Amino acid sequence: MIRYALLGVVQGLTEFLPVSSSGHLVLTQRWLGLNPPGVLLEAFLHWGTLGAILWVFHHDVAAWGLAFTPRGSIERRKEIGFVVAGTVPIVIAGLLFRQRMDEVFASLPIVGGGLLLTAVVLFLTARLRSRALRREFQFVDAFLVGLAQALALLPGVSRTGVTIGAGVGRRIAPEPAARFSFLLAIPALLGAGVLNLGEVVAHGGWEGEWAGILVGTTVAFLVGILAIRVLLALVMKARLWIFAFYCLGVGLSALIWAWSA
Repeated sequence: MIRYALLGVVQGLTEFLPVSSSGHLVLTQRWLGLNPPGVLLEAFLHWGTLGAILWVFHHDVAAWGLAFTPRGSIERRKEIGFVVAGTVPIVIAGLLFRQRMDEVFASLPIVGGGLLLTAVVLFLTARLRSRALRREFQFVDAFLVGLAQALALLPGVSRTGVTIGAGVGRRIAPEPAARFSFLLAIPALLGAGVLNLGEVVAHGGWEGEWAGILVGTTVAFLVGILAIRVLLALVMKARLWIFAFYCLGVGLSALIWAWSA
């Protein structure tokens, strides 16, 4: 049970803090000698963090449900369109490169390089923050943020970090950029869970330890809620740059470990 709870903590924290959940899952498995969690557990961990977003942003999600009714607003309909536009790149990238993801996730140099890239993006985001004053998204903004999200398929590249950074780079203020980053994660996490579950259906694997899976999913959900609220507070206080130093240190450690092995 401790293994499942630990993986839930790692997933819940690193999915939303700008430090890369995929990179930390790889490093946690290597450093602690854990076996890969398996696609069934991965599916439920993704859904645990998805539940955290739905919990925190339930008002927005509820408004989406009314968007195309007489009670809906044009702003909500446009927002749904932005999320769709931002989701297209990761869908295409996932379909094109999914077969090679196992090789990528086995590479410590890629994890280390991805974390260093995340550090650079976070440093640049801090530098560009003062120029980021727009609060309204356009379709081109949503698509470019979606391209950044697709880049985060690489382990070590933080989805939260690069999507907020891309928004700020487009001169979107950090607060709406962070909000859109979380809303854009909804279809991404849902799709990741569905793809993993599809692998279970196709190749078997239902014999997982369901009590442990429930523990991991619940921990990911609860820790994810905390991580979202912490991140939003840090965005408001312009403190995301502190994670750049963390990613720099962990990324360099991963590269040194890979080269000395």
